[in-house]
Amino acid sequence: MSRGAGPDLRVDPEVPPSGPGCAECEAADGWWFHLRRCARCGHVGCCDDSPARHATAHYRATGHPVIRSYEPGEDWFWDYAADELYEPGTDLAPPLAHPADQPVPGPAGRVPPDWARILR
Repeated sequence: MSRGAGPDLRVDPEVPPSGPGCAECEAADGWWFHLRRCARCGHVGCCDDSPARHATAHYRATGHPVIRSYEPGEDWFWDYAADELYEPGTDLAPPLAHPADQPVPGPAGRVPPDWARILR
């Protein structure tokens, strides 16, 4: 597990998340399986099990390597650059997860009825 020494410029504990769902999926009326939050800028993107994989695309576009799960009850961080779990030494600004009443997959009303087949 990677751990930074001194100030970690890959993590900004002051920045709130960009919203309750994947920013790009929301803009395109898409849907997601699970959500991830950029630890540097707060961008919320969908996970690699989601159809569009926007969290990884955000890392590739920005170079921001550390994400945190944005799922209720999960508190892990991942470092894309090191390809391993990451321990930042601090947590992020709230909220730490999407709203508990938001379904998984989500958002409500946009998930196709055959979503499990699509994600295989």
